[in-house]
Amino acid sequence: MKNIITISRQFGAGGGQIGRAVAERLGYYYCDKDVIIRSAVEASGISPSDFRIYDEKVPFSFGFGQSLFDFYNKPLNESLFEAQKEAIRKVAEKRNCVIVGRNANVVLKDFDHSLHVFISASQYFRLENLKKKMPDQSEEKILEKMRSVDKTRKKYCTFYTNTVFGDVEYYDLSLKSSSLGIDTCIDIICDIALSHSVT
Repeated sequence: MKNIITISRQFGAGGGQIGRAVAERLGYYYCDKDVIIRSAVEASGISPSDFRIYDEKVPFSFGFGQSLFDFYNKPLNESLFEAQKEAIRKVAEKRNCVIVGRNANVVLKDFDHSLHVFISASQYFRLENLKKKMPDQSEEKILEKMRSVDKTRKKYCTFYTNTVFGDVEYYDLSLKSSSLGIDTCIDIICDIALSHSVT
């Protein structure tokens, strides 16, 4: 049985940075959006351009009461999500890993030896963090991007997993990087992971 850490995060809260550092410290395989999409493309035959177009989007009619799960006519969006689910499961079955994003906490909820983490942060912390990554963007544009990404992730999570993005019920551990600091979040996750790892 492999040790698995999943990290869900608010946009700009440092989840990716934390995930990479945890994986490096523990010697685990690091897996994020790029790795999962690449694996899903290879396994499913769905074109990379389709993945880019539909990534983290729900069908247009979501919310209007129309059934979108016709077995004989699955929307491409659903096929993409299923391909990503399969890619995530394959990674988790093969090696100790840290998986960031992609609703991996729900996909792997039945896997033993897993730790599901949610990283949040204050708006100010997220804004300052994103300014470093988006130096050419105004504060207003960055704030718009934050709101848009958060809204999209919540909607996507609800539609495909029937769970609530960020709700503590779906995580083992919730950390606020703006209060604790990035390094402390890394320390906490690693300490817990080591104390519950497979021997």
